[in-house]
Amino acid sequence: MIVLINPNSTQSMTDAMLRTATQTAPAARLEGWTSHDGPAAIQGRADGDAATPPLLKLVEKASAAGASAIIIACFDDTGLAQARRIAFCPVIGIGQAAYHMAALAGERFSVVTTLPVSIPVLEENITAYGLAHQLARVRASNVPVLALENDPNAATARVINEVVTAEREDQVQSIVLGCGGMVDIADHAAGKTTARLIDGVRAAAHIANGL
Repeated sequence: MIVLINPNSTQSMTDAMLRTATQTAPAARLEGWTSHDGPAAIQGRADGDAATPPLLKLVEKASAAGASAIIIACFDDTGLAQARRIAFCPVIGIGQAAYHMAALAGERFSVVTTLPVSIPVLEENITAYGLAHQLARVRASNVPVLALENDPNAATARVINEVVTAEREDQVQSIVLGCGGMVDIADHAAGKTTARLIDGVRAAAHIANGL
């Protein structure tokens, strides 16, 4: 059993990420858990700090239930280091998975995320994973996380516009979609960019299933 844990309390986001993970690894048994005591969205360090304690309780629960792998389904990799210390199975962050896949796929990559407040956290994570030398830039699309749920057409258009700009300006082979709520962006971007778009949920599902 692979348990995908959404550290925020937005159930529709959990459902979308679980659907994507299941499509990616159809032979795996996957469950999607929502941290109902977490914030509605995680945008920056303060939200991540608030989300971590209830998230870790779910990590303990999943580990005790015999999970073979746990996916932390927030692009900030919220609570990942702490979760790895308390779980008896591999714990994978969707940001972590996406960055490593992008690093393998080409020499340089950029990240398109939601709001500017998220940029420092993502940059720090990329540096901690030893991949800063392959990062061109972390870009904000100025789309709030919940807009991806509440106004998907306008939000998708703005994210894709930033993806196209990143491809033009950053000279990268891959662009990481820097939010768990962006699972449908790659499909909508077909024909608009030649860069490889890497979604963290799909990347984490591949890695968790392989492990």
